[in-house]
Amino acid sequence: MWRPATERDDAVLAELCGGLYSEDPGPLPGGARHMLETMAMLRQAPWRGRAVVLDVAGRVVGYALLIAYWSNEFGGEVCSVDEFYVTSDLRGRGHGAALFEAIERGEVWPTPLVAVALGVTPTNAGARRLYERLGFVAVGVAMVRKCQQLPSK
Repeated sequence: MWRPATERDDAVLAELCGGLYSEDPGPLPGGARHMLETMAMLRQAPWRGRAVVLDVAGRVVGYALLIAYWSNEFGGEVCSVDEFYVTSDLRGRGHGAALFEAIERGEVWPTPLVAVALGVTPTNAGARRLYERLGFVAVGVAMVRKCQQLPSK
């Protein structure tokens, strides 16, 4: 069952995030420290998005970071799945499809959406097959430039 993450989930989320970046490193991997900062920010500013966890028999075995943005192109709010991870022993059991159904039904997202967006690393063929089976299509090319760190005040 997918449910909103709570502060009690932070330690396991940091651990699962480490698993994601170990298995599928992106160009700018974050890791455990970033996850703890992200969880603190989402609690402080819930309008930015939320984290949800996959809870199976009382054990957290997956997570997704759902980040909100308004899209002029789509004419409404988009839920961007910034990160999505399920432990390898529970993949292929419908948990991914269940997450996206829960997002669209409003069970884990509080406002009406016009679209759900996500990114996938080019080498993650399994994830790409799942997303395509669920109706996602490639649109454009994402480009990112990491900003220079600003000095602390």
